[in-house]
Amino acid sequence: MKATRLALLGILCATVAVAVAGCNRKKNKVNLITYDGIEFRTDAQPIDKKVTLADFYVRVEGAAISLDSARKAGRDRAYRYCIENYGTSKIDWVVGPDADPARVPLVDGAVTFRGTCGRP
Repeated sequence: MKATRLALLGILCATVAVAVAGCNRKKNKVNLITYDGIEFRTDAQPIDKKVTLADFYVRVEGAAISLDSARKAGRDRAYRYCIENYGTSKIDWVVGPDADPARVPLVDGAVTFRGTCGRP
């Protein structure tokens, strides 16, 4: 009886571990964007979610490899963020993918863009 309980507990723990691993993989895969054969890890977050979700930033890691491709990945992630939160891809950029390279410095191999999602 005790062995049966231990076996069931072991199966339950293994099932939960596999499910959690699958969730993490899915989340990480959503944040990976490939352009020109280069995979970029992206993150889009509101600047202050207590105020509004419309003002956001997008961080693109791996931009040192190809700034042009990183800009495309950042634009793509920003569109996805605004569509998910506001149903539109309209963005008013503060510092966007088309900005002068001097305004988009590389910090630890990453670039960060800022914008505001427009209303549909």
